Amino acid sequence: MIGQLIFLSIVIVAVVFFSKNVRKIGRNIKLGRSIDRSDHFSDRLAVLLKVAFGQTKMVKRPVAAILHLFVYVGFVVINLEVLEIVIDGLFGTHRIFFEPLGRFYGFLIGVFEVLALLVLVGVILFYARRNWIRLRRFKGVEMTQWPLTDANTILIAETMLMIAFLIMNAADYRLQQLGVSHYTSVGTFPISGFVAPLLPDSEFMLVAIERFCWWFHIVGIFAFLNYLPYSKHFHILMAFPNTYYSNLQPKGAFTNMASVTNEVKAMLDPSYVPEPVVQGSRFGAKDVADLTWKNLMDAYTCTECGRCTSSCPANITGKLLSPRKIMMDTRDRLTEVGNLIDQHGKDYSDGKSLLDSYISREEIWACTSCNACTEACPINIDPLAIIMELRRFAVMEEANVPTSLNSMFGNIENNGAPWKYSPADRLNWAKS
Repeated sequence: MIGQLIFLSIVIVAVVFFSKNVRKIGRNIKLGRSIDRSDHFSDRLAVLLKVAFGQTKMVKRPVAAILHLFVYVGFVVINLEVLEIVIDGLFGTHRIFFEPLGRFYGFLIGVFEVLALLVLVGVILFYARRNWIRLRRFKGVEMTQWPLTDANTILIAETMLMIAFLIMNAADYRLQQLGVSHYTSVGTFPISGFVAPLLPDSEFMLVAIERFCWWFHIVGIFAFLNYLPYSKHFHILMAFPNTYYSNLQPKGAFTNMASVTNEVKAMLDPSYVPEPVVQGSRFGAKDVADLTWKNLMDAYTCTECGRCTSSCPANITGKLLSPRKIMMDTRDRLTEVGNLIDQHGKDYSDGKSLLDSYISREEIWACTSCNACTEACPINIDPLAIIMELRRFAVMEEANVPTSLNSMFGNIENNGAPWKYSPADRLNWAKS
């Protein structure tokens, strides 16, 4: 009973802290401007199933796709066993699903073990790619000590959880072979069965090993769950809503501001009746609250894989822009704003902003708006949307743009085209 009470306390504490952190992230996302992504339910569901569940955009890098599939499927399926562990922990039972499932339970254990081995292989190879092979896309000015430590912490934690799971099963299997009461025979253990002969024959030691690994595995999962909101691996949960709320419009279509559209239409047609517009505080975005909630959801979903940056032509040619940094900076600033709200209230200002304090002007103007970053992202994050809003603020609020763009704007205003010559001369090139 003492063990059950301790377990219940751990469950309650883990759920309370996780819920608190998730609510805070939800609050932070809601700081963004409204945008309607409730349309086209069937199309959005199809994107969710194809991109998030089907992992279709991962296959562009086959090695990473296969390893990620091991970890993804393994963790989803193996964590089904967590339900049994929680029930056992609360009621003092052991493998409670064996009796109702019968022989099928043994099959499930076999599947869990094979997947655990695949997860183990996947995370070890991922660790090697980051720390020994050192792939170029895992580097960059934004990949400071914390992102690197975060990635390795998760990989090490996943490795330890899988090892604990297999050793727990191996000790359980040995206890079943010895006929120890409470350890009912539940079938074969295809992976941990090879580990079982390496364990001691002492019943006391086997029970100690099995119980230690059982507690380590389930407490580790609860700790992992509460670490997620502080980690890039929060995408494990965020990838599903983020892909559902993807932008379904063509990637090359930029949004127009309704207030500006009304003014232009009124200039062209004096009889035009302006449509109602919910006015924002700014044209474009200077800080995170000026972005849409979907932009902010993108920031929390980013897994820092670097596919966007490795595909960015500006970054490839040595310019300062890194789409991954845009997303990481947005998330960091949003987290900072959320903490300030908790400490000082919603109206407090620290004098900082996303533009200039986190993202420089050089970065946003290095972008070619080619959408390579959006296309490369395996979970449909859109760094370009944030870049364009920051540019829009610089142009429309501050008139602060590079000299070359000022010349282009002047030509458009005077000549109706980006070039210096008169519209009447546009077709001169064809005369000869």
